[in-house]
Amino acid sequence: MLHMEAAVSIQEITPAFVQELVSEISNLRQQNQALQSQLDWFKKQIFGQKSEKRLVEIPGQLELGELLDGEKPAAPEVPTETITYIRRKKQRGDDCATDEGLRFDQDVPVEVIEIGHPALRGAEADDYEPIDYKITHKLAQRPGSYVVLEYRRPVLKHKPTQTLSTPPLPTPVLDRCLADVSLLVGLLIDKFLYHLPLYRQHQRMQLAGIQLSRTTLTIWVQRTIDLLKPIYEAQLRNILLSRVLAMDETPIKAGRRQKGKMHQGWLWPIYGEGDEVCFTYSPGRGSQHLEALLKEFEGVLLTDGYAAYDRFARNKPEITQAQCWAHARRYFVRAESIEPKAVAEALEQIGALYRIEEEIRKKELRGEEKLAYRSRQSKPLADDFFAWCHEQRQRFDLVNSNPLSKALVYVANHQEQMSVFLSDPDVPIDTNHVERNLRGIPLGRKNWMFCWTEVGAEQVGIIQSLLVTCRLQGVNPYTYLVDVLQRIALHPAREVEALTPRRWKECFAGNPLRAPLDRLQ
Repeated sequence: MLHMEAAVSIQEITPAFVQELVSEISNLRQQNQALQSQLDWFKKQIFGQKSEKRLVEIPGQLELGELLDGEKPAAPEVPTETITYIRRKKQRGDDCATDEGLRFDQDVPVEVIEIGHPALRGAEADDYEPIDYKITHKLAQRPGSYVVLEYRRPVLKHKPTQTLSTPPLPTPVLDRCLADVSLLVGLLIDKFLYHLPLYRQHQRMQLAGIQLSRTTLTIWVQRTIDLLKPIYEAQLRNILLSRVLAMDETPIKAGRRQKGKMHQGWLWPIYGEGDEVCFTYSPGRGSQHLEALLKEFEGVLLTDGYAAYDRFARNKPEITQAQCWAHARRYFVRAESIEPKAVAEALEQIGALYRIEEEIRKKELRGEEKLAYRSRQSKPLADDFFAWCHEQRQRFDLVNSNPLSKALVYVANHQEQMSVFLSDPDVPIDTNHVERNLRGIPLGRKNWMFCWTEVGAEQVGIIQSLLVTCRLQGVNPYTYLVDVLQRIALHPAREVEALTPRRWKECFAGNPLRAPLDRLQ
């Protein structure tokens, strides 16, 4: 490195000195560019928008300023016609909107509050008669509503034999447990779906007058999830039978590594063809977990560009590795501030592929029709994009530290895997559907922070697998868990797959088992 603080005489300015100075300036520029790129990325993570949606300019559309500065264009005359009709008055079961704009369906309980008229209580009450009622709806809430169920069972004495008998209690979900199934499910829903930690639920119970230990709540949650483990395992077995799997990974703190430090574990969501998800836990992020989990899998594995997937699939001819276009796109987005023109061109080409995928969804194409449409529309665009990336890599001004170079190298290294969706209609273009369904883990992590043991992390994966799959299947998770927890003790073990959310929707959703409290209403 040269020290520019020292004076340099004219005699010392030789061609070699100038060359060295130019080289140093070039290196400093590259270093500054790389640091600026990192700073922009960190700023975006903290202050920028997280959505990857991109605004597209529509040709011929005027800006707001153009309308204000210039004359307002005359609206073309549109022919009109008068239509008359009779509209049916909606009932509550139609998900109707009230006069105040409140929407609710028939499952929402309604408490009627009668407001008397002062004239009906006066001396002239006989002069008035009600002819109609004005109805106004207000949305209300009962804070932390808990109920104690008191079971009254008669003790009968048989006179001839002088023996006593009492009808048995309903079969409990957990042996010798004070909690009703509705409370157990409520704990799970609040903690893992709405991310309300147990200590906050414990505080809410105390405010409602319920005195329980927080440890008791933890034990109830653990025992309840243990009951659900066979259902989770049955769902995982069914997922592994899929021909196309999508995977990702997300970190989770689980187990104490040393005093004041938690161990970094990983939950691996695996998405099957039947819209089912299972979260499997691993203490590390290496390919060993994939080897154990997918040792009998044959088909297409859709992932991002993480090296562990490459190492796993490299020597397995029975597995075809496909990779995500959204991850490749993110590499280009990181270079947008340094190479705006080239990045805009790359994003436009990738966006064209996504627009074709949107057309496929709207047309509801499947199988050979979908493959033929991709071959006609998407393949030429993908080939042009790969050729453009190769051409960009030939630029002399593009140094290795430039984020655009890293994006181009990523595409070149994964071109074969990124092209798999063009030859297989069942392979999605990206893993966004997996990422959307793992959000419950990082959202919950902000509340409960960590799992004290690795067993706890496995239990988080079990309950999240069932809750996420319920959402994918359009199943109410509360109704599902209340039914399954009461049914599992009597259900044949060989038919446990029928209790997974996908199969439960077909077998039991029409007449689910209700909680005792719900049956009282």
